[in-house]
Amino acid sequence: MARILLGVSGGIAAYRALELARLATKAGHGVRVLMTPAAQRFVGAASFEGIVGAPVLTHEFDRDPLRGTYPGDAPPGHDPIGHLELVANADAYLVAPASANTLAKLAAGICDSMLATSFVACTGPRAVAPAMNDRMYTDASTQANLATLRERGVRVIEPDTGALASGGEYGAGRLPTPERLLAEIESMLPAPGGAWDGLRVLVTAGGTREPIDPVRFIANRSSGRMGIALADATVRRGAQVTLIAANVSLPTPAAARVVAVETTEELARAVASELDGAHALLMAAAPADFRAAAVRAEKVAREPGTGLELRLEPTEDILAAAARRRRPGQVLVGFAAETGAEAIERARAKLERKGVDAIVFNDVSRSEIGFEATQNEVTIVERERELHVPLAAKEEIAEAILDRVEALRAEPRPSANG
Repeated sequence: MARILLGVSGGIAAYRALELARLATKAGHGVRVLMTPAAQRFVGAASFEGIVGAPVLTHEFDRDPLRGTYPGDAPPGHDPIGHLELVANADAYLVAPASANTLAKLAAGICDSMLATSFVACTGPRAVAPAMNDRMYTDASTQANLATLRERGVRVIEPDTGALASGGEYGAGRLPTPERLLAEIESMLPAPGGAWDGLRVLVTAGGTREPIDPVRFIANRSSGRMGIALADATVRRGAQVTLIAANVSLPTPAAARVVAVETTEELARAVASELDGAHALLMAAAPADFRAAAVRAEKVAREPGTGLELRLEPTEDILAAAARRRRPGQVLVGFAAETGAEAIERARAKLERKGVDAIVFNDVSRSEIGFEATQNEVTIVERERELHVPLAAKEEIAEAILDRVEALRAEPRPSANG
C-alpha cells in the first residue's frame, strides 16, 4: 500500500486526525505524522505514535529514529536529513487540520516547523484540509492563501459546514470526516497496477423520485449506501469510476465522477449516455417501477372528505435496456431487493429475464440489512453458481461483489444478441 505523510497543525479538529491515522493504518497504508507545537496543545504525540507505530516529529532538528522510512520499510544504512527523506519516500502529503496560521506559512514558504519545512520540500502530491472558525475561513487573507496553494498544484479539501467548536456558531470551517479525508488522499495516490487498472466502471446508487405534482413524489427508501460502497471500493482498486447518484445525500468518493439525477427517466438517460464507455455496470440504484401517468402542474389541494385517485404507468427497465445494447466484454450486474418466500427464485428469474451476468439479491424485510442499514447479507446469483456472502459491513460486501466482477470479466461475455 501507500506511504502517507500526515501533518497536524493546531486546532480543536486535531482529534479527528487521530481517527484518520487509524483508518489509513487499518487500510494497510504506512503513515508518518508531523505535528506543529500548537497541535500538541490539543492532541498528544504519543496517541499518534501508538496508532501508526512510528515516532512523531515536530521540529526540523528532531532526529528521526526511522531515518525517514515508514512502518514496514527497512531504514537506510546512513542517517539522512529528516525533512527531505520523509517527503522523498511519501506517496502523498496531507495537512489536516490546516489552521489559518499554518496555511499562511505554507503559502508564504515559511519553514519554522517540521510540518512546514517538509511541505516546502515535498515534490509529490500535496493536500491541505482547512479547519477553523467560519469568520477566519472566509477572511480575505485565508482565501488568498488557499488560492495561492491551488495555483501551485496543492489540492484544497473544502471544509464541511455545520456546528463549530465556538459555542452556538454555525458555518463553513469543520474538518471533513476522517473517511472523506482518507478517500481524498487515496484518490491522489498513483493508480495501482492490476486487474482494475485502466478499467472504466459505471455505478448507480440511490432511489429515484417520480413527481405527482410540484410538491409530492413517489419514491423508495434506498439511501444509496450500497452503491457508494461499491464506487468507493472500485476506486480503491484503481478503476475510473462514474457514479450516477439518484437523490443521494451521503458523501460520495472524492475520486469518482458523480452525475446527479432525480427521476427514473433521468437515470435511464445517464446510463445510456455512459454505458458504451464502461467495462462494467453495477446497477445498485433502485429506480421506481411506476410513475404518475400525468404530472399535475399545480399542487393537488386536499379537499375535506375526498381522496386522490392516481393512475400509474410503468417506467423503463433500465437494466434490461442496457443488456440489449451491451458491448462484447462488458459485465452487467443488477441488484434485487426482495422480500418473502421464493425471493431467491425471483432473483434468478430476474437474471434470465434481463439478460445480465449476475444479480445481487438481499432480503430487505430484515431490518439489519434493509434500506439505510450499514450492513448487508447477499447472495450473488449467476448463471452457473450462487455465492452467499454472510452478514458484513456494506464495504466488505462491495469487495465480495467486485471479486465476482473480476472473475466474470475473465470469462467469455455475451454480446447484445446473446
